Amino acid sequence: MEVIREPGRLRERSDAWHRQGWVVGLVPTMGALHEGHLALVRAARKEADRVIVSIFVNPTQFGPSEDFARYPRNLDRDLGMLQGLDVDVVFAPGVEDMYPPGFQTRVELDRLPRHLCGLSRPHHFGGVALVVTKLFTASRADLAVFGQKDYQQVRVIEQLVSDLDLGVRIVRHPTIREEDGLAMSSRNLYLSPEERMRAPTLYRVLRALGDRVRRGEGDVEILREEGIRVLEDAGFQVDYLAFCDPWSLEDLPVARVPLLIAAAARLGSTRLIDNLEVTPDAGPVV
Repeated sequence: MEVIREPGRLRERSDAWHRQGWVVGLVPTMGALHEGHLALVRAARKEADRVIVSIFVNPTQFGPSEDFARYPRNLDRDLGMLQGLDVDVVFAPGVEDMYPPGFQTRVELDRLPRHLCGLSRPHHFGGVALVVTKLFTASRADLAVFGQKDYQQVRVIEQLVSDLDLGVRIVRHPTIREEDGLAMSSRNLYLSPEERMRAPTLYRVLRALGDRVRRGEGDVEILREEGIRVLEDAGFQVDYLAFCDPWSLEDLPVARVPLLIAAAARLGSTRLIDNLEVTPDAGPVV
């Protein structure tokens, strides 16, 4: 497993693989790896001849009051977790490797970021779109694997690839959860033991709401109010609880399948996000 820090060197490595006719897969991460990330790596291994895992805490997707400085970083630990997964290259650039002095380009989307997390994090998805574009350019990836826990992020990236003809196949991977249902996330490390015990309530609320929609309940305001009440009673501060179209992310006036139920809420200082797709034939899809 080779560690590469310079985008140009990664590009050279990938170009050499392509000359041999190999399919290149990319798994973008910000490190602090957990089993959810490892599941993405295994999925990429099934789809590609060569696998790149990027580890880069991207400053352009953090707001000025967010947790960029304290975001967990431990490259040696992350490299140890990737051992044995048949990863070919770990791309671990520094900030100046990705954004050298004088860097001034931005990548913005029009509509998708105007929903869900984009409402309270107005610069976040522009930063995501920028770094993903740079990762795709450096890696020359044929495919990239993303987890559906960050559902809005996946939709932004799918739209980005389509709009800019980037030629990267986006592979969605189902959310990986702890045994009690909590979606795996690097930010779960911030939770105190008592907060960790309450955290699975977020997913339980989403599942309960999804079941009610499948039973024919369609009043979004009633469903939202009752969901927020349960979360607040459990100690959450709710950022949003949305019932929206799974493709456009537009709010639905009536809850009907197919739909996405998405939520963001804080426990103490930790912001948790989760979502659940409700389909007309198979019930909630995790």
